[in-house]
Amino acid sequence: MSKLYIVPTPVGNLKDMTFRAVEVLKEADRILAEDTRTSGVLLKHYDIHTPMMSHHKYNEHETIGRIIEMLKSGETIALISDAGTPGISDPGFMLSRECRREGIEVECLPGATAFVPALVDSGLPCDRFHFEGFLPPKKGRATRLEYLATLPETIVIYESPKRLERTLRQLEEAMGGDRECAVVREISKIHETVHAGTLAEIKKYFEMNQAKGEIVIVVEGRKSERREARERRNSDSSERNE
Repeated sequence: MSKLYIVPTPVGNLKDMTFRAVEVLKEADRILAEDTRTSGVLLKHYDIHTPMMSHHKYNEHETIGRIIEMLKSGETIALISDAGTPGISDPGFMLSRECRREGIEVECLPGATAFVPALVDSGLPCDRFHFEGFLPPKKGRATRLEYLATLPETIVIYESPKRLERTLRQLEEAMGGDRECAVVREISKIHETVHAGTLAEIKKYFEMNQAKGEIVIVVEGRKSERREARERRNSDSSERNE
């Protein structure tokens, strides 16, 4: 019976691939890859010889119809992205939705995604959080930042190193420099780093140090008036005791 498998791939270390993911990719009739060259490295590492087909955000509108027909003809197809879980700031949603509409079974395997380790590594509350993904590059960006500033939950943002300094500056302008923040880069890779502090401190650091690699920004949510008053009382009490 045909099925679409959505298969997470490592965001850094190739050893983060699960045994089941390797098995599914080996047994599928076809693999849909965001970039066949990037995915080719992974497939070669795990001795996977399943044929690949290009499927990315620039061609997904054109390829979905053909993929649905392949699935209806009995093929089992696995969808992967360059890194992480397809559909999370990567192609995947449209194909999954169309399969559901056509009565085709869809199964997403558990596995790697960048924002979960970044959120946990940040030291900020992770019982409730808002995943923003990439901010709008231009239109609607300021409005979106204003909205994010009102949220009480921890906020998770994806960003490129070229735009990091600008985004940190805009976050400080929208939220204030005293919000706690962590910039996590190169997750699961040799040079993985976590820079934590206030938005003002982190912005200043990256003004003087050029960022490289894949980046996740984690920002503290807006404090309630009651919480702010409690923290002020605790601070005043600590100062008196000193």
